[in-house]
Amino acid sequence: MTRRLAAVALTAAVGVATLTAAEAAPAVAARAAAVQHQGPQKGIDFTGIVALSNCSGSLVRGPRSRDTDAALVMTNGHCLESGMPKAGEVIVDKGSSRTFTLLDRTGKKNLGTLRATRIEYATMTDTDVAIYRLDATYAAIEKRHGATALRLSTARPHDGTAIKVVSGYWKKIYTCEIDTTVHRLREAGWTWKDSIRYTPECETIHGTSGSPVVDVRTRQVVGVNNTGNDDGERCTLNNPCEVDRDGDVTVRRGAHYAQQTYLLARCLGKDSDVVLGQACALPRP
Repeated sequence: MTRRLAAVALTAAVGVATLTAAEAAPAVAARAAAVQHQGPQKGIDFTGIVALSNCSGSLVRGPRSRDTDAALVMTNGHCLESGMPKAGEVIVDKGSSRTFTLLDRTGKKNLGTLRATRIEYATMTDTDVAIYRLDATYAAIEKRHGATALRLSTARPHDGTAIKVVSGYWKKIYTCEIDTTVHRLREAGWTWKDSIRYTPECETIHGTSGSPVVDVRTRQVVGVNNTGNDDGERCTLNNPCEVDRDGDVTVRRGAHYAQQTYLLARCLGKDSDVVLGQACALPRP
């Protein structure tokens, strides 16, 4: 959760990244100096992708979203401008004026700036997600910038699914598969349920936090990239560990992870509201 933070600063033209204190949130290990721009790949590009000051994100919509609804941006809970939520903390309807840079489909140009009005929902409990409500509708954004939102899948992703992780911060697309679903992923004081572990090809790095995980077949979002084990440590910051149903702990140095988003999709109601009713399994305040 800590490693994907783009609390990295770009230095000179060589593109070397240096982590700042903010980037102390989960993101995957891999040297930032090795990151180079990669363009669109076979159907999935940077449409609907945004860059934050310290993370990646995406313009998303739920199954009941209308074009006239306020648009939403999804990233990680650990990417909040106010810092990482504590374990057990859930934030709802909190004012925000955060801005996001909207990319064109190639990832090479900026289409404009999007602005939030509030944090609709954010937490690092059970999952690691933040949803920002914007001051513009989906229709207005499409008319003004020609960009459409990615759709959140309401279906739970399966192991072996071909995926792409699209980073707006680094303007890079990673291609791999869902290796397995991890019962519990523990990092420092946080625990996440049913996390996605990637196959080794997705070597995400700091700054990719909040990137959407897109199912190649359906082109719908099934997860949000959030962490990786940098140094092989056990359950520490930037070094998550896996906990199975029997409580046994496994450390996989270099493994990278995401959080499933189907529960969020099922909780999105009309007018882009996150409805924390009985039918919603997301943590509540």
